[in-house]
Amino acid sequence: MTDIVIYHNPRCSKSRSTLTLLEDKGIKPTIIEYLKTPPTPETLKSILQKLDLTAFELLRRNEAVYKELDLANKTLSEEQLIHIMAENPKLIERPIIVNGEKAAIGRPPENVLKIL
Repeated sequence: MTDIVIYHNPRCSKSRSTLTLLEDKGIKPTIIEYLKTPPTPETLKSILQKLDLTAFELLRRNEAVYKELDLANKTLSEEQLIHIMAENPKLIERPIIVNGEKAAIGRPPENVLKIL
């Protein structure tokens, strides 16, 4: 078993490519289909810290729910955005790979190589 985790959406080509890249390197990550099993707010906080990003930076801005919830409104707190992402996992940029205390977003998939 490996410490590497991929927050994966099998319908996303970048997510599939990133998973294939890991597997081609002989890595069998723990796969979390985050749309089926959304990360908790606490897990999201940990991921954000490892990514060195704010919650706003991790948002997928082209999702309909982003517009519906008026998330471009910069008055929302970090805590509020984290809870919104936990409740609406479609808003979370993907894929996210976590390796211990490091994390990377697989856009492009080669981004994850720096944390292996």
